[in-house]
Amino acid sequence: MRLINNPHRGGQKLIPSAPYPSTNAARVSDLLSRCPAAEQTPLVEAEGLAPVARLWVKDERHRMNLGSFKALGAAYVIARHAADKTNAPGATTLNGTTYVTASAGNHGMSVAAGAKIFGAKAVVYIAETVPESFAERLRAQDAQVVRSGHDYAASMDAASAAARDNGWILLSDSSWEGYFELPHTLMEGYLQMASEAVDQCSETPTHILLQAGVGGLAGAVAAYARTAWGDAPDIIVVEPEVAPALQASIEAGKCVFADGPDSIMGRLDCKEPSLIALNGLARDADRFLTLTDSEVTDQLCAMAKAGLETTASGGAGIAAVLNRDIRAALGIDAGSRVLCFLSEIAE
Repeated sequence: MRLINNPHRGGQKLIPSAPYPSTNAARVSDLLSRCPAAEQTPLVEAEGLAPVARLWVKDERHRMNLGSFKALGAAYVIARHAADKTNAPGATTLNGTTYVTASAGNHGMSVAAGAKIFGAKAVVYIAETVPESFAERLRAQDAQVVRSGHDYAASMDAASAAARDNGWILLSDSSWEGYFELPHTLMEGYLQMASEAVDQCSETPTHILLQAGVGGLAGAVAAYARTAWGDAPDIIVVEPEVAPALQASIEAGKCVFADGPDSIMGRLDCKEPSLIALNGLARDADRFLTLTDSEVTDQLCAMAKAGLETTASGGAGIAAVLNRDIRAALGIDAGSRVLCFLSEIAE
């Protein structure tokens, strides 16, 4: 465990050229209200799991039947494109359009599902190390799967080249210099779960724990939490110890690459943050916490017994709350009201 305070809280952008995350949840809910699969996900009160007054868990495991919060991301971008073309988008609205991305998990499923709904094509690049079972899940959504490279970075390079060479739309869940518009819209989609959680919580949380890879979920939720609850919640961003991309960038006061070995928190094992998320979290997060693999995996069994079965990536925030030493470091006690996000289904 390593915990730092955020010296930039409430200050200026770290990346002047990048925007802050959107907080326009109404724009998201208006579009999603037209989708029959876009039902609200539950806020579970995990009584007895940790010695706190309230432990609320926003359960995203069955969001739109895609297994994770990322159903609200790329698919939302594609739905926005379809809605921009016609007031009544349907199965042929985006015929002739191709979206391309790289993925090691849930983002690719969101691209594939969104494309399928509106008649577009999806091409998903995956690294050689990605299990074939995931490739089959993508193909079941009619995506074309291309294996390229030994890791995610190499597959993203290949996807970017394919977009340039073929005139396809590159749809990433991260953002970098010169690439902001689509990931800004993608993060906006995540506001749906944030606005639902605000409505579902009976009281203002004292603590919000948000696991982060590139920071999309954390950046969107933190931005909306501040609009709804102001400075009251202590917002803590949780990352793998070997991939502290946001923590390291906050310490450096600029975007940095945090190289290291692989983490069992595979979906959080991102070495470079999204610039949009970094701007938002520098403004909105109070503290940045890194966890070892064992600090997370040691808690997965207890979470499963409580009906909250997930992966190390999906449960990292909850795992922090269940660890006695980490609770003490965060000032979480018997009077605390804690909000966490269970971000993906168990594999």
